[in-house]
Formats: sequence, C-alpha cells, structure tokens
Amino acid sequence: MNPKTSATANRRQRGLSLIESLMVLAVTAVSLGAALPGLQDMRLRRHFDGVAAQLETDLYMARGLAVSQDRNLRVSFRTDASGSCYVVHTGPANACTCNADGTASCAAGETAMRSVRLGLTDAVQLRSNVPSIVFDSAKGTSTPTGTLRLVGQDQRAVHLVVNIMGRVRSCSPGGAVPGYKPC
Repeated sequence: MNPKTSATANRRQRGLSLIESLMVLAVTAVSLGAALPGLQDMRLRRHFDGVAAQLETDLYMARGLAVSQDRNLRVSFRTDASGSCYVVHTGPANACTCNADGTASCAAGETAMRSVRLGLTDAVQLRSNVPSIVFDSAKGTSTPTGTLRLVGQDQRAVHLVVNIMGRVRSCSPGGAVPGYKPC
C-alpha cells in the first residue's frame, strides 16, 4: 500500500460528518427540551421558598429592632391592583405605604426600615388577614396576631402565623408544599 494513500485515508477519518454533527445536536436539543420544564419549576419553588424565608426574617427583624431601639415598630401589609407589599416602619398603620417601584413613602416624622413589593408578574403574592402588626418595644409581643398567606402561581401556599409572643410559625395548608409542616 502506498504511504500517501494511507495518510489520506487517516485524514478522512479524523473529523465528524455533517450528519453525525446534526445527530449530536438533535440529541442535545431533545435532552434540553426535556430538562427545561423541570428547571423552571425548580426555579419557581426556590423563589417561593426565598420569599417565605425573607418575610419570616423581616418579621423577626422588626421584633428585634423594636426591642433593641426601644420603640414600637409596625409591619403593614397592602394589596392593590399592581400586586402586594409590606413595609416595616415606625408610626401608625397608615404612616407608610409601598410605591410601585418597591420603595416606601412615609408621613413626616415616620421611618421605613424595609419595604418589599411583589408585583402581579411575580411568582408569589402576599395576602394578610390583618392590615398591620405592631411589635411592642418593652415586651417584644405582637398585636394583633395574624396569618400571612403566600400564594404561588401554581396555587401552592404557605402560611406564616404570627402569635402574640411575636413568634412566627410556617406551615402549608394540607402539607401541600414539601418542607413545611401541615396546617
């Protein structure tokens, strides 16, 4: 056999043909197509869990700041046509409100410590059975008690129940959301 012919045959066998490349691309596309819905669902679940954890943290922050700063603090909840929000602030229930961009507006002399807006396009919405909760600076208690309901786009729900001692208990109605105790 001619060495020149052998080298030419080896060179032809080194690369992939167009058909082989297209087959690899098709298998990759099918695999990605099958995995993407699961990844989207996982992302929505993590976002939902993150909002629930942040709300619980903000409630404990309000309680801790009320005691450490020796002044009553309030967490006010609002739901309107553009979504839902909450504001940790000083003063009476209507002293601060959420703006559409997520910032808070307060009456003269009142201070917003934190505000969170969940727009209609967000994967989570907040509902509350009370307009606001006050954390007492002397005792760390809360008045009134309340249930805050976070609802996801897929109708999964988590309740954060604030008791008279200012403690928060998280649960899922009927145990529908993994990782939360049933309510």
